[in-house]
Amino acid sequence: MKRSRERSRAWQPAVAHWRARVLFFLLMGFFGVLLARAVWLQGFSVVFLQKQGEERFSRRIEQVASRGTIRDRNGIPLAVSTSADSIWVRPEELAINHQQKVALSRLLQMPLTELDKKLNQDDRSFVYLKRQIDPGVALQIMKLKISGVYDQTGFHRIYPWGSEMAHLVGFTSVEDQGQEGMELSYENLLRGVGGVTRVVKNRRGAVIETMGDVRAYQAGRDLTLSVDARLQHLVSRALRQTVLEHRAKAGAVVVLDAHTGEVVAMCNYPDFDPNDRGHLTGEDLRNRALTDIYEPGSIIKPLVIGEALQNHLITPETVIDTQNGSFEIAHHIIRDSHPAPLMTVREVIQHSSNIGAAKIGLMMSPHMEWNVLTDVGFGQVPHLGFPGESPGRLRPYANWKPIEQATISFGNGVAVSLIQMAHAYTVFTNQGKLLPLSLLLNHEHSLVNRQVFDPSVVQEVTSMMEKVVSPEGTAPLAQVHGYRVAGKTGTAHKVVGGHYVNQYVASFVGFAPVSNPQYIMAVMIDEPQGQDYYGGQVAAPLFSKIMGDILEVQQIPFDDPNISVGSHPNEGILTQETQKAPT
Repeated sequence: MKRSRERSRAWQPAVAHWRARVLFFLLMGFFGVLLARAVWLQGFSVVFLQKQGEERFSRRIEQVASRGTIRDRNGIPLAVSTSADSIWVRPEELAINHQQKVALSRLLQMPLTELDKKLNQDDRSFVYLKRQIDPGVALQIMKLKISGVYDQTGFHRIYPWGSEMAHLVGFTSVEDQGQEGMELSYENLLRGVGGVTRVVKNRRGAVIETMGDVRAYQAGRDLTLSVDARLQHLVSRALRQTVLEHRAKAGAVVVLDAHTGEVVAMCNYPDFDPNDRGHLTGEDLRNRALTDIYEPGSIIKPLVIGEALQNHLITPETVIDTQNGSFEIAHHIIRDSHPAPLMTVREVIQHSSNIGAAKIGLMMSPHMEWNVLTDVGFGQVPHLGFPGESPGRLRPYANWKPIEQATISFGNGVAVSLIQMAHAYTVFTNQGKLLPLSLLLNHEHSLVNRQVFDPSVVQEVTSMMEKVVSPEGTAPLAQVHGYRVAGKTGTAHKVVGGHYVNQYVASFVGFAPVSNPQYIMAVMIDEPQGQDYYGGQVAAPLFSKIMGDILEVQQIPFDDPNISVGSHPNEGILTQETQKAPT
């Protein structure tokens, strides 16, 4: 027993020593792990830890960019942005009682059933309840303090001139992105760049520190168009009246500045209200002046005759055998509405002889005639930068047969848009030069003026076109009181499915005052009904009405030598009308 106790006492120091060593190594290991963890955290996980901290207390605040304003040439707003909020919800965060839901339904003006459907989309990370609402209403909603419901500040686009500018200006989507017209064409310039700022918030959601911009805010840039809202109002009103009066399918008018090629008015009817797009169709949206093409008919004759004069194939007094109104070529009969056995070149224009134009066209090679048509822009996009603008249709001259060249000479077998037709006539107001077109004010165009005719040829053709609006011509109804007018009528069968049908396009293109041209106007009425369907009966009076109004509003001096200088018979009426226009 005594020996056993002595042995036990001998082991005790050894055990104590062993335990001390174990404890020492355990402590060293523990501190080693702590040290390694500290080194790892400080040396290798700084970015990760900072990110975790930022995600808990740091937030990104987005500032929606204000879209640029679109203005007319005089600075009048055509499209403006106003503050508008959007209410949205995170379904996984939603906590709402019945009383809050009823109040939310009332403020959103949304039935409870529809609201429930939006609130219960658990498979979505967020859902818009309603967009572009009044900021005051949004403030009332946020005062309900519904968990998971948020307010997003944004903008709503307003169009002060409504339907009058609709096809030209276009409109934006609910996301404030351009969808049609200039809103779409200049989306990158107008939209701007939304800013993003990183901030630190406390547990109550209050911003306590701004950490800097993630993306700098850049407001959208303004856009100034070449159009004049006052003139657009006059054109829109008169066009609508004419289309309804003749029970036509549609109509369009283009007005150009005769010296610059800038579009000062462009209207279509039917139109639409960009502020109320609930029932829009594709037909409503078409800017027919740019997208629709039609056979121009006799409007093309001054260009063909101008080319023949340019190449010394004829003179204004050259006599053409017009064969009493019936001319056969390649088993096809070409007829005149005003038959005569003989006509001078002047009379071919004045009485709009198809036979005379066909025979003059056939004096040229196909290449020569094709060349003048391409020189004035036929078969080419007008380069206005507008969505959907058409190049028209002009077949290569190598494929022309004599009958095709003959009919092209009086505007059949070729198709153009109304803007192309107006564009072509800039050669008659600029000493034979074709001007580049523009929808922007003072736009520096990359295209240069193209010399198509000699000034002497322009003078001769203009003199012929003045006779068109004389009492003996095809368009006396295009006369404008106090002003000399030059122009040409067009009446063409419509082509449907590759075949001519018994429907017409009536048109007129002209300019005034002849002594110092200020404006070129092209008018097109699609499918006028009734006995009056000729360009001289339908389009010419509309030209007269609009051109007279424009020249009066712009205070252009009279140039008709038969009219003494004085007041216009309608002086004061137009001023009162334009004052009623939206501002």
